[in-house]
Amino acid sequence: MNKIKNKIKKKNTFNPPPHLDEFLLSIQTDNYSPETVYNYERDLTVFENFLFEEKIDFDKLTKRDVLNYKAYLSSRDRKTASEKVSSKRLGSYTINRMLSSLRSYINFLDDMDYSIPISAESIKLIKNKKKHPQVAELEDLIRLIECPRKLEKDKVVGLRNQVMLEMLFSTGMRISELINLKREQINKSGKIFILGKGRKERFVYLTPRAKKVLDEYLALRKDTLPYLFIPLRGRNAKEKDRKISANYLQYKIKRYREILGINVPTSAHSLRHGFATYLAEKGANPAAIQILLGHESLDTTTRYVHASDRYAEETHRKYHPLDG
Repeated sequence: MNKIKNKIKKKNTFNPPPHLDEFLLSIQTDNYSPETVYNYERDLTVFENFLFEEKIDFDKLTKRDVLNYKAYLSSRDRKTASEKVSSKRLGSYTINRMLSSLRSYINFLDDMDYSIPISAESIKLIKNKKKHPQVAELEDLIRLIECPRKLEKDKVVGLRNQVMLEMLFSTGMRISELINLKREQINKSGKIFILGKGRKERFVYLTPRAKKVLDEYLALRKDTLPYLFIPLRGRNAKEKDRKISANYLQYKIKRYREILGINVPTSAHSLRHGFATYLAEKGANPAAIQILLGHESLDTTTRYVHASDRYAEETHRKYHPLDG
């Protein structure tokens, strides 16, 4: 926030949102993950940018200003937290996350008995567009998972990349959970301890197939580095606590998909969707899927599994009382 603060010094008439550092410290001490704290800081910096550009003092903020802020977030010429003009339109989920960050901040001010210009409840979220999640056919997902060893020239890189894809689809874990995984989190049977989003603890499980390729990969590792997946070359390859980056894995998945000619957009998150969808198609209990995915709400889980049209159709045919 240094750039914003420097601006404020030059323009004394602007009263920025107060106690931001105190708010961020409070959520940090509440055991939120560093990534979550960073997201709050970034979201509130965008809000601060908006107030500065519109010459709005925080203590004079109105409901109409919040309405204009929503329009600002929806525009293509808004500034990001780093003050770069973005041409990309934000999705409804991202906008609601940013509005929720503002709500949490105002609730904090209220709880601390600081004055607030409007109530947190007056900040209404926008309507989410309900998307029908696309998941590639199981055969295509299998082709994607198995292709690294065929496409990568370096055998170790090919095996490592296949293990990452196998584990994403075997466990349904998030990409952030995968790249931060350490050897000590996996026991001999393939049970994995995960410290997930919001620092919630859960276990996920490797299939025998995924466990087999993981053991093969670990047998090739001659180092004692803690992270399970490490870069083998490049500028980060010599760092002591190195780990593979999310950008690298997302790029590789996109590249593999293009080479294989899979026309359904597929990412690391798609493998998580696929995990839930194909478990549902086999008749898995939604509550069990919720636990495996680490979701707090079953409603969130249904967003992952409602792409399972085939299972829904089979259920309808099997159980409808007027089956003809």
